[in-house]
Amino acid sequence: MTVRRNVTPWASAALVLTALLTTSCAGEGNSAARPAASSPSVTPHGYVEGAREAAEQQSRLLLNDPDSGDTRILDLITGKAHRTAPVKDAVRLWTDGRFGYLHTPGGTHVLDGGAWMVDHGDHVHYYSAAARDVGELPAGSRAQVRSDAAVTAVTDEDGRALLYDRGELEKGRIASSRTLPGTYTGAVVPYEEHLLAFADKGGTTGLVVLDREGERVASPDVTCEEPRGDAVTGRGVILGCADGALLVRARSGAFTAEEIPYGQDVPAKERATVFRHRPGSDTLTAAAGDAVWVLDVTERTWTRVDTGPVVAANTAGEGSPLLVLETDGSLHGYDIATGKQTARTEPLLTDRKRAGADGGAPVIEVDRSRAYVNDPEGRRVFEIDYNDGLRIARSFDLDVKPVLMAETGR
Repeated sequence: MTVRRNVTPWASAALVLTALLTTSCAGEGNSAARPAASSPSVTPHGYVEGAREAAEQQSRLLLNDPDSGDTRILDLITGKAHRTAPVKDAVRLWTDGRFGYLHTPGGTHVLDGGAWMVDHGDHVHYYSAAARDVGELPAGSRAQVRSDAAVTAVTDEDGRALLYDRGELEKGRIASSRTLPGTYTGAVVPYEEHLLAFADKGGTTGLVVLDREGERVASPDVTCEEPRGDAVTGRGVILGCADGALLVRARSGAFTAEEIPYGQDVPAKERATVFRHRPGSDTLTAAAGDAVWVLDVTERTWTRVDTGPVVAANTAGEGSPLLVLETDGSLHGYDIATGKQTARTEPLLTDRKRAGADGGAPVIEVDRSRAYVNDPEGRRVFEIDYNDGLRIARSFDLDVKPVLMAETGR
């Protein structure tokens, strides 16, 4: 993998970034939530039509049983589960923080979880509204969906990418899409008003930066063998490669790509290909057979923690333990720096034989104070206080098997 810090312009005039779609908060102080006195019709700062603003995170869990199609939204504030339209045969569930995308062989069902946050940098707004079904995207079970505040990019298994107006999704409808020219390897990732993608560059797979019309505006001098896995962090976008990862950032109007190598030969089956982390955190995890990779984006370092057979892994970062659900059915806590186990729960999974099954394995969702583990056969979700020795804070009994789970509102 060859990396050069400065990018080679595809079209040098296009390297200037367009303004980010954010709302300025400067100088509003404690009066930010009120309209200006001289203009009573001004919309209050942070206002979102049809939503209720709250002082704390409004987390909800999206839950689905692929066999029955039963789908629920578990409100973590009230502890109540709400019914929504059934979605059968889903094989994956992904979320962008507000919308859930249930991938089925016949299409991708979009569910508005009704909880989200708006990050203004120095402060955050939390919102909640009624959950609703948005509709179907014509994208099969192997499609990959990635979003930012403006667009939702859907890349199908043949590498074709379509863009949808995310603002229309927020209004409860799916607008017509725009097809990007060319084909791409892996997911097309929206970032800083642009799109990051891997495309053929003279027989190798190289990173390209596209504008929102699909035109190449930059072509960083970097290649990535067997790209798999991506994650957006506060320090840039992480893209997984055969020998480590790339950190892509937009700085001073240009895109840079920095290599973060493993520093050792890693067999294909032990590479980091699916990243899990707490949204907003710069510490990523990835299961690697009988171990877990932890990538510290700030320090640009990989740490391999030997754990035993892994079902799921995650961490809140910032000094929090590495959380690993293992095939013994228990949740284990590890000190990332030393690799030593620091805590362990009693078995949480009712059916341990299916703990490592593909396509329906339990997951660990993490927010700033709690972690959530789904027990499909037991029809339960456990809430874990990971800062208190993995104490089980709450257990939610359900009327469905929560085979697929994702957290929104973060």
